[in-house]
This record gives sequence, structure tokens and C-alpha cells, in this order.
Amino acid sequence: MRLERLNYNKIKIFITLDDLFDRGLTKDDIWKDSIKWHQLFHDMLNEASETFDVEIQGSVAVEIFSMQAQGMVMIVTMDEQEEEIFDDNFIDMQVTMEGNVEILFEFEEFEHVIQLAKRLSFIGFLGGKLYAMNNLYYLLIDNVCQDTQTQIAAIMAEYGNPSFISIHILNEYGKLVIDEYAVNKILTYFQ
Repeated sequence: MRLERLNYNKIKIFITLDDLFDRGLTKDDIWKDSIKWHQLFHDMLNEASETFDVEIQGSVAVEIFSMQAQGMVMIVTMDEQEEEIFDDNFIDMQVTMEGNVEILFEFEEFEHVIQLAKRLSFIGFLGGKLYAMNNLYYLLIDNVCQDTQTQIAAIMAEYGNPSFISIHILNEYGKLVIDEYAVNKILTYFQ
């Protein structure tokens, strides 16, 4: 589990599928109102509170973005409260679930991206966007059908690692190397 403070009242929590599995949960448990899920949520809030030295009380809004084979990202927003805060450690949770069809992996070597492109072409996938930032390459796969997402993510995991960087950071600070049909263009130039 990774924590990142976005601003004074927002925290981003990234939790991998392995983290969920270690705690005896699946992504489907989030849809249910299970005791395990509530315990995990409170544990994450306590860890965030200790890590960033903030007191999380009152009402919080939680947005959960599912990242298919990578895990999920939770954005926790704490309400700004001008009124008196009661000291009963009560948390009112509003949860929004959004399925994210973006798959983003990072690669240390461009050769790994070339080899990945060859493998993805075997299953008929030729799209994607390629970015470069901080001596790493990032391949973004978006708008793929549900059936092939897991297969694509499994193949990508053989050559790289799931990226914890958001696409917004890549757009802002990274360099867009190939803007569309990255797999096809890589195969055209480097086969």
C-alpha cells in the first residue's frame, strides 16, 4: 500500500491486489458492505493519519478507481469543517466506484517495450501511447474491451511493472513519444 498526500485535505492511497489478498479481501468485497472492508478502510485512514500527521474526523468522501490487474486507487477527501468537531472519531463515508480501463506499465529499457509490442501484436493489439520520463518508458493502454484487459496486463507484467504514476503526471512532466497506435508504430520501426 502506498500513500501520497495530494493537498491539505486530500490523500491518495494505492493498494495492490496482493495487498487486498493478504488481508483476505477481493476487489468485489468493496461493493459489499463487509466488516473486513470497513476494517481495512479504517486501518488505511489510521496509517494515513499517522504518516501525514493529520486528524481524520467527520465526513470524508472516498473515490475508488479500479485499475484491473494492478489494484485500486482511493482518493480520500476530508471535509473542511468550520464548525465544532466532535471528538467521537466518527467517520461518515461516501464511496464512489469507477472502473478504470487504463493500464499503465513502466519499463526500464526500450528493448523491453519492443519485445512487449511483438507479444501484444500476437493477440491483435496494436494501440496504446508511449511516454518517457525520468529514464523510464511508460506504455498506456486504454479503451480496451473487458475481455482482453487481464490478458494485456498479464503480458505487460512479463516485461515491466505496474506504474504508480498517474497519467496526469505523465502528461504534465513526461514526454509523449508516440501518441496513438504505439504498438503498431514500434513494430514498424523496430522489427
